[in-house]
Amino acid sequence: FLPLKSDVAYILMALDAGALHGYAIIKEVEARSAGEWVLQTGALYRTLRRLLMDQLIVEVPRPAGESSEDERRRYYRTTPLGRQVLEADLARMARVVAAARRRKSLV
Repeated sequence: FLPLKSDVAYILMALDAGALHGYAIIKEVEARSAGEWVLQTGALYRTLRRLLMDQLIVEVPRPAGESSEDERRRYYRTTPLGRQVLEADLARMARVVAAARRRKSLV
């Protein structure tokens, strides 16, 4: 699974914080990335289908207290495997950043 594409990493981070539906995922990714990543609806749902097939996320019931007039809304959350993959990729990225900082101090 590694390295994760940036949009996949952001989606997994958003879903690891709690169950979300599609539009909420788009908004959460935009907020987490400070506006750098704006997911398009079609691309998001293609990615969600792939993540479901890879068993990195799972569809879950609507969270308690979540008000929604739209019963078609689907909610997703990371699986334990999805969390492991995300953690492994975040650790990989941290090593890349650390190496870049070491390189900078050598110059």
